[in-house]
Amino acid sequence: MAVIGTQLVVSMVMASIIQKLQPHFSAARWLLSRRLVRYLHPTDDKLRELAVTGTKGKGRKRDDRRADGKTDKDFTVPCSINLQLETAKVERVDIIGLQFYTEYQWLIDFSGCALAIYLFTEGYYYLVQPRAEVNLSVIWCLLVVVFILSLLFSLTAAYFTGDDSGERSICLVFGFFFLLVSMAVLITSENILEFGLDRAYTSLSDAISGFLGSQGVETSGASSPSSKLMFKGVLAVYSGLVGAFLTFSGLRFGKMHQDSLQYSKESPLMQLLLHLNFLWPLVVVLMWVKPLARGYVLHPPSLGTNSTVPVEPLMSEPWFETSRLYTVIFCVVLRLVLMHRYLQSYLNMAHQRIEHVKKQAGRISNMEIQKRIVRVFFYLCVVAVQYLAPVVLLLFYVLLLKTLGEYSWTGNHVPDSGNLTKNITEFPSLQQVAGDDEPVKQAAQQLTLAFASLRNIFSAVFFRGVVSYLCWWSATTVFVTTAFGMIYHSVFTV
Repeated sequence: MAVIGTQLVVSMVMASIIQKLQPHFSAARWLLSRRLVRYLHPTDDKLRELAVTGTKGKGRKRDDRRADGKTDKDFTVPCSINLQLETAKVERVDIIGLQFYTEYQWLIDFSGCALAIYLFTEGYYYLVQPRAEVNLSVIWCLLVVVFILSLLFSLTAAYFTGDDSGERSICLVFGFFFLLVSMAVLITSENILEFGLDRAYTSLSDAISGFLGSQGVETSGASSPSSKLMFKGVLAVYSGLVGAFLTFSGLRFGKMHQDSLQYSKESPLMQLLLHLNFLWPLVVVLMWVKPLARGYVLHPPSLGTNSTVPVEPLMSEPWFETSRLYTVIFCVVLRLVLMHRYLQSYLNMAHQRIEHVKKQAGRISNMEIQKRIVRVFFYLCVVAVQYLAPVVLLLFYVLLLKTLGEYSWTGNHVPDSGNLTKNITEFPSLQQVAGDDEPVKQAAQQLTLAFASLRNIFSAVFFRGVVSYLCWWSATTVFVTTAFGMIYHSVFTV
């Protein structure tokens, strides 16, 4: 029987396509060069002309010349200079040399390739329903998750390599804060936050015990409290790290959201979409709060204390589980649709910086003015990564949750999690393939048995608990950091 089959062919074709097509067309370049407008820094001649025009007499012009008659490259102009920045449309060639451009391009293109393979695999499994094949889309999703986490780590590490201006302290404070919050969440009762982590741990420990027993290894204490503490401790450490990685993404998003609202005062519809984009991660968080989500959707309260009419649930149990998946997907789509609005508000920071300079007294260097404008566009790809990486991570977590947790996109069934040990009662022995068979045949049999054992150890119950928590925690971190960013830029900045 085929272990990989058709999916391997599709994966190889998609990898070849992305390799051949990337130099000629890139979705990452298309997103940034669609409608964005950047501000151009003024030339030295332009600044000299404005400085002379804004002063009485022409004495300032002689100050910029040395004894040999050549003009100094570094000179000063009045802060109140009447400078109007010119604009230009962002072209594809402009973004190639920007900071973190390669990482941003791989984030978009590789994620798009993985998403295309996932959609094909979902259609393939729906039509063919293979039984012996390994779902390769899961591997692609895991690769995207690992890449995003490494990318966020690289962005965070950049704040530690430069001069310490408070970024390190902020990152460490938020890391420890999220570590403490995650520890509190992990000991919360399942009647409040229904991840299913307790069932996931029970399923894993029973499966490991059954597997080791089938191999002739005696086990003891597999379900001890210390083992469960280690299981949740690993999740807590991961949660603290993700919180630290997403701190500056949330702070940046808070600033862009505040500016986007200012630029959209004349459009109530756009302001509504912007508020939805900001608040929707909170909706995702509440979908796993059992008294609010499941309690009111599946068991709505009666209309009155004396009412005897039963209240029908708003949706069925299968559709409630599926609605969580679609809630996360809507969050991702909404942020992608509004990407242009937020990135344009970031590019407008160049104009804001010049207006802030005009309000100051004294003089300022021409190089300083040009740096303040150029740096905004130079870090455009960094901001794009900070804007998209959290929700792309959230998207692939929910794709993993759907596939590994055996959920449905159509809401026609709920995965059975009543019997935790129904799939792990019998484990094949890896020693039973030994014999007089050919080495190649023995290797194939061992590989098949290894896959079967992994499927039994890491059951759907385990994945539903762990991946649900990872998905929920990502949404929680996104909302908390963006909310703090909004508060910080509203209170502590002008």
